Amino acid sequence: MRKYFPDMWIPIPVNDNMKTKAIFSTRHGGVSNAPYNWLNLNFNRDDCQENVRENFRILSESTGIPMECMVLTKQVHGSKVCVVDKRHAGMGILRQRTFDECDGLITSDKNVALVTFHADCVPVYLYDSNKEVIGLVHSGWRSTLQKISSNAVGIMKDTFDCKSEDIFAVIGPCIHKCCFEVGTEVYEKFFDAFPECTGSFSNKGDKWYIDLVDIIKKTLLDEGIRNSHIRDVNRCTVCEKEYFFSHRGGKGVSGTGAALYMMYE
Repeated sequence: MRKYFPDMWIPIPVNDNMKTKAIFSTRHGGVSNAPYNWLNLNFNRDDCQENVRENFRILSESTGIPMECMVLTKQVHGSKVCVVDKRHAGMGILRQRTFDECDGLITSDKNVALVTFHADCVPVYLYDSNKEVIGLVHSGWRSTLQKISSNAVGIMKDTFDCKSEDIFAVIGPCIHKCCFEVGTEVYEKFFDAFPECTGSFSNKGDKWYIDLVDIIKKTLLDEGIRNSHIRDVNRCTVCEKEYFFSHRGGKGVSGTGAALYMMYE
């Protein structure tokens, strides 16, 4: 049975000085069946490939972002970020990729829609309206440990001559500290990597809770991004598991949503 909802995606509040469209998909409005219902956008789940393509078509129609403009990451929970342009448009959805595995994308080209995939992992939307450069990062806990957002900012600076004071960041819906419970081994990795972020950790017995958003903010601040230029939409995907896809909320079985970000002419 097909279900349609008006709230297939939410807008992400990025700079109005650029002509952009930044969105984050919900789980509603697609054609996939349980447990991937409804708007699953992950071709690597045990979901019908035709359903996933139809979900992309529906999302494209709703957002006005053409499928032929989309560039899909091939995520491995690492720290690599790739620069893409019009030559890569359609890759990962309409044709094969020619770029390597990566968990983040950056472009200065118009009509190139960056796409990353999320089911609790943190989406980070980056932009410099002066240089007209945008980036999109998939920052799961492993990628956060590897400071992928810092890597993305570094590429914006090195490749496009962006300045730290001109870069903005918006953190989209993701798992928040209230729901990111980990064991001692993961906590120790974070503490070793971010010993100054004591406020990002709390414990109950032998379980720890980690604030990935706070740690990502710290890595951005270390790159010289102004605190006033960093915004969190403050939506927890686990708390809102009926609205967003959530790996933890689905107890390990879930569809996958997507972040999309495109400049247009």
